[in-house]
This record gives sequence, structure tokens and C-alpha cells, in this order.
Amino acid sequence: MQRFFTLTLILLLTFNLLQAQKGNISSLKIKDIMQGDNFVGNRPSNAYWSTNNETLYFDWNPNNAMSDSLYAYSIESKDLTKIDFLNANSLPSSRITYNPSKNQATYSKNGDIFLLNIDSYQPKTITKTQERESNPHFTDSGKSVAFVKGGELYTWYIGSGVLEQKTNFVKSKKGEPKRDSKDEWLYQDQLEIFDVLQERKEKKDAGEKISEQLQKLQPLEIETKGKPVINLQIDPSGNYITYVLMDRPNSKGTIVPHFVTESGYTEDQNTRSKVGDEPTQYEMFVYDIKNRKNYPVVLDNLEGLDYVPEYTKDYPDKPYENKDRIGFVNGPTWNSDGSKAILDIQANDYKDRWIVLLDPSTGKVEQLDRQHDEAWIAGPGIGRWGGGSLGWMPNGKSIWFMSEKTGYSHIYTLNLNTKKSKALTSGDFEIYDASLSQDKSRWYFTSNKTHPGDRQFYSMPVNGGKWNQLTQMVGRNDVVLSPDEKKMAILYSYSNRPTELFIQDNPLETKGTSTAEKITDSNTEKFEAYDWKDPQIITFDASDGAEVYARLYEPENNVKNNAAVIFVHGAGYLQNAHKWWSSYFREYMFHNLLVDNGYTVLDIDYRGSAGYGRDWRTGIYRHMGGKDLSDQVDGAKMLVEKYGIDTDKVGIYGGSYGGFITLMGMFNAPETFSAGGAIRSVGDWAAYNHGYTARILNTPATDSLAYKRSSPIYFADGLKGDLLILHGMVDDNVHFQDMVRLSQRLIELGKENWEMAVYPVERHGFVEPSSWTDEYTRIYKLFQKSLLGKE
Repeated sequence: MQRFFTLTLILLLTFNLLQAQKGNISSLKIKDIMQGDNFVGNRPSNAYWSTNNETLYFDWNPNNAMSDSLYAYSIESKDLTKIDFLNANSLPSSRITYNPSKNQATYSKNGDIFLLNIDSYQPKTITKTQERESNPHFTDSGKSVAFVKGGELYTWYIGSGVLEQKTNFVKSKKGEPKRDSKDEWLYQDQLEIFDVLQERKEKKDAGEKISEQLQKLQPLEIETKGKPVINLQIDPSGNYITYVLMDRPNSKGTIVPHFVTESGYTEDQNTRSKVGDEPTQYEMFVYDIKNRKNYPVVLDNLEGLDYVPEYTKDYPDKPYENKDRIGFVNGPTWNSDGSKAILDIQANDYKDRWIVLLDPSTGKVEQLDRQHDEAWIAGPGIGRWGGGSLGWMPNGKSIWFMSEKTGYSHIYTLNLNTKKSKALTSGDFEIYDASLSQDKSRWYFTSNKTHPGDRQFYSMPVNGGKWNQLTQMVGRNDVVLSPDEKKMAILYSYSNRPTELFIQDNPLETKGTSTAEKITDSNTEKFEAYDWKDPQIITFDASDGAEVYARLYEPENNVKNNAAVIFVHGAGYLQNAHKWWSSYFREYMFHNLLVDNGYTVLDIDYRGSAGYGRDWRTGIYRHMGGKDLSDQVDGAKMLVEKYGIDTDKVGIYGGSYGGFITLMGMFNAPETFSAGGAIRSVGDWAAYNHGYTARILNTPATDSLAYKRSSPIYFADGLKGDLLILHGMVDDNVHFQDMVRLSQRLIELGKENWEMAVYPVERHGFVEPSSWTDEYTRIYKLFQKSLLGKE
């Protein structure tokens, strides 16, 4: 028996030695984990309910087919069935708009418009055409459905089925050429001399009067001067149509060449322009249908239109101009009778958000709330690209909206008469996805009140007060309520447990606690075969005293190699030190492999990350690569002081924004980081897009200091450690040109301790498992060689 155990131990040690010689003693293989969903299992998503509360639908692909399929879960029988393509295509859309009485809804699907019976969940086809119809909504007090087709607004009367065109947009109105004074005198003289000309003119004038009367039965011609019409809709009463004219300046785009093509020729793709474009101009108009009048929405009374940003003080000799600060106009959000509407307006420099009350009869607005930020306006429910969360309170005399007034995103109401606002929620936490219940008696929302990395679902009385926590599973709970609000569909995940779909009774309806029941099982056998690590959520003090949250993965003492890898998440404004399944799940699995091989891994929610309020969000304003980098440096210092990491064995890697920070770390903190893997990295912020970059750094022409201290290309001379650059050649987000320029800079500086791996068929988000495998094999070898001296 003793000899058996001795032999087993020798075999085990021999196996480990062989694996160590291969550079990996983990049971995980990079090639396996980089298969993505094929290795983990495809997750359920896009859950929605039938309007009769009987069925829960969701997208799922448990059999690893070419694409997701629609599945249905019966509440009564608890049967889970796959819906075939034709039946799935005939089902109502997941996005519907209710009529005022909530007994009908409308939606668009495959370019057609439908009317839905709520009780039977049976649709009726309104349009079935080759042309696409969109944006269906109710009007005429719910008696008609409005939609957009071919850039015009139409209404379909439910009772009779009559289809009516409501708008008639033209580039320019036709008319007789205007005569100058000479020609006008000749024209009048001819009429006086010749009776036949006078008679013909009288007949023509009489015909034109008849035509004018007939024309009044047609939509008013509205001149656009060639500008695109967007955001076209009609109010609930059917009296007013609102629309926005967009004037986008011509901006030079960037060409991305594709070298690996079916044709065998290099093919060019035209992509976005670079930051610093002239702002797009938006003008909102009201068309008064009954009075056949068309007039602009007047926005010249908003507070702060003449605002000059504080950063311009750094350029006392440079004139600053922003003649029209109005950016995109979101809305209108109408009250029930269409007499008033709310507009959500963003400044084109992103430093103001105005919520205003529109009087559609005049086009005039009244400012209700101005949210101003010296950096830029954002935060949960406050809006970034498409406006914020807001609406009308049940009494019709107040509105609600989201604001970071106290430093975190919370729900506010505002009385239209007194103009006084009231905070319904408060505290050092965020509110997400706020909405009112069907009967308008309470709120439903998600919050990270319990912990920045834990999201639970809550209810609260409509006027504020005690919260009821409706979910209990620690992690992330994305809840979709059934229409009668008696059931909750929960897409739930934990740090080491990927997303699954659960059903739970609403505790408010059951008058007590209820248990969530899992209805999907998505993990593959290969994924289940490994004991996935549950990373610790820790905090450490930054050099400026801020408390920084991070995920920490620690190896067993018997394999610990005193080396550490710091992972930097992408997007900047994103959260990854949380208690749910990461969107960076390949990286999460790679971290498990690193830990098995003795590395300590740290994943930091650095300055700029989501989930921690306004000050954390804007901590990178005018200096990306400032506090967001120093948080990484402070994290490395903490690992050395508290976790026994050797100072010369710290590596860093990340993609996109994480790749940018990796470059800045290798260039500006070479004493901290011995090796770095920079994936799809921004090398020069002046080459990135306007919508993202101008919020944080303003524009290169107005704030060149911010760009020069934030762009890695200016600091490449600081490289001392080993740098690996990895980039897709057809990346149409962060262009490959960025890394080509940086490589030329490194060549001119005489740097030799860097390499670049390029991926000819990959865009910003890699899709080919072979590319993922190659990428992370190279990163792993980089750390093995540079931090541990292993070839």
C-alpha cells in the first residue's frame, strides 16, 4: 500500500513537472476557454412576457446552434419549449406600446405595423408592405395608430381602417419666380393693354383658389431645405406633430482597408471621423394640424446658453466660440391629453442637460431643471446617447426624472406649478431602470444600495418612503415584471456562476417572501468540470485617499510565484469589480488559469468606472491616464506591501480602454510594470470618435493640453519593460492606424523591447476563437517570460 501511494505521488509530481515545462499546471487550457460560449454555454437573454401573463419568452441556444432561438415557458404547465422559426416570426414583438386604456398595444416587426389584443395576445396586421414602417404609437385618444413610412407620418384609424397621410415634407416649396421691379411693371402693363391676358389671368386665379381649397384637405407642405427629418411623432390627441431637422456637417471619415477578402483584392471600408467635428445642428418644430401652421420650438430662453467652460481659462489668448450650444433634443414625452410635453435637451459640449415643458400651441418652452457639470453630464438614467429616464407623475401636475445632484443618480419629482423638486431616493449608491407600476402607486427599480457590486430589485411608494427588496440572490438581478406584476422573470448571475433565467412570485403580491426557481440550465459539461474561483471584492486606499474597489484572485501558497497581473477593464465607464458574471468572461477564465499557475490577479474599478457616483465617473476629466492610471499603480503597491508580490514581477494587460491604460502604465510607470499586454488600444485620443472623447477631453482644437497629457503616443520614450501590442486590422472602432502610428514612434525612439501581433480579419470585438487563442497564448507567454523568466 505504501509503495502504491509513493508511486502515485511520483506520477503526480512527474505530471506536474511536465505541465510546468509546458508552462501551464492548470487543468484549464487557453484554447478551450477562448471558445467563449461554446465552452461556457450560451446564456438566456431578452426575456419578455406575453401580455396575458401566461407565457415567458426568451432567447436561448442550449444546443449550440448557429444562432439563438426563441423559447417559451408556460406559467401554468411549467413546460419549456422551443418555438420554431415561423411561429416565432408570427409572435408579437417584445417591445410594445399600450393605448391609454391598456386593452390594446401596437408594435413594429420586420418592417410592418401590428395592433395587439392584450387579453388574447393576438395581433392584427395594419401594414404588410415592401417598404419599412416604424415608430408606431397611439393618437386620437387611442382611436388611431400613428407610424412613420418613407419619412412621412401616417395614421390608421382603428374603427374604419382608413389610412391617412399626415405630413408632406418637401426640400423646397415651388412657386413662380419673383419678378424684379422692371419685370413687374411690364407684367402689369401687359394686363392693362390686352383684354385676353386679363381674362386668362382671372380664370387662372379662380382655378388656383379652388386648388387652394382642395389643398387644405391635404397635409401642409413643410419645407426641410434638404435636411433629414428625425424623431417624427404625433401627440396623443392628434392635434400636433413634432419633428426635428438635423443638419450634420460633412466630416472627413477614416478608411479601414480589409486585406483578407473573398475577392482577393484589398477592399476599403469608410468609417467614422475623428474627434473635433463641427457639432450637428438640431431644430425641433411643431406642426399644428388643425390650424395648418408650422413653427419652431423656441429654445433661446434656456439658462446657460452663453456658458464658457472653465477649462478655457488655461488658454487666455485663445478665443472660445460655441454660438449654438443646443445639442440633441429628446422627446417629446406627452401628458395624457397632449396639451403639454417634456423635452430632454443635451448641450453639444455635453456639460448641460435641460428638462423643459413644451407648450405645443406656441412652440415655447419653460425650463424646469438644468443639470450642469463642469466635466460632462451622464450617470444611470440621466442619458448619454438617447436621453434620460423621465415621465409624468400620476397627478399630471408633476414630472419625474433622474439627477446626480447629490453625486449619485437618484429619482426626483418636480411640481410644475411651484417648480420645486423633491428627491425620492438618496444615499451613496445608484438607482437603475426606474419605472412606475401599472397602477402608478409605486416605483420599481434596481439599486446597488447593499454593495457597489450587488444589484437588487426594489419597490417603493410613488411619493417615496420605505423600500421593499424583492430579490434576495447576491449578484446581479435583472428583473422583467409580468404585465400584471405578479411574477418576476430574473436574469441572474454571480461572480462564478453565469447568467440563468429564474421565475419568482412578486413578494408584494404574495404578501411575503418568495423563492426564485431556475428554469434554464446552460452550462456545458466542460465548464462544470472546473471549480471556478469566487474572487474577493476588496478595497484599498489610493494615494489621494480615495477608496478603490477591486476583484482579487489569490493562488494557493504551494504554487504562489510572487508575481501579479493587473487586469484593466475596457470602456472606461464600466464596472467589473462586482459580484456577478463578468461581461469579460474569457478574461475571468484566463485569470483562473493564471491563479492556478501561481499568479495573483487584481481587477480594479479605477477612476472613471461605473457604479460609484459622479465624482468617480468624472475623475478622469481632462486627464485620461491620470488617476485611472495611479489607481493601477496604487493597486500594485498594495499587492507588494500586503500580498508578498515582488516589485519586479508585476504585469498589466487590458483591451480598448484597458489597452490604453496598459500603454500609459508601461510608458509612465515603468518602475511599477515589468510587462504589459495592450489589446485594441487607443494610442492617441485625437484619433478616436467625437461622441466619447469630447465628453472627457473636450476637443483637440480647444483643449490641446488635455489630449497631449492623455495620449500614450506622447510618452512612448518612457518604455522600459516588455510590451506586447495586439490589434485587429479591421477594427472600425479603435482604428489599427493608431497602433501603426505608435509602432513608428517606437521605431524612431529606438525601442526594441516590444512586439506587435496583428489579426487581419478581426474588428474591435474579436469573434474567431483562433484569434482569441493566439492573443491570450501570447499574453500568457509574455508574463511567463518577463515576470518569471520562463521561455
